[in-house]
Amino acid sequence: MATKVTVNNNGPLRLEGEFTIHDATGKEFGLAGRTVISLCRCGHSANKPFCDGSHNRVGFQCTPVARELPPPKPKL
Repeated sequence: MATKVTVNNNGPLRLEGEFTIHDATGKEFGLAGRTVISLCRCGHSANKPFCDGSHNRVGFQCTPVARELPPPKPKL
């Protein structure tokens, strides 16, 4: 199953499917078999990078709309 990422209005990034998440050193987070998780976008979670619902408490506002990105710049 392909991984699906949903950018929720005023909330987290929701990942569904098969995936792994790694920290900056490459160490993998243990997800205990989860195939659905939410990642914090507001920056206020006490459980980063995972969402703990803090976006509701702080009034995080962001309603992204899907759009086409420009082509990547060529690597020199």
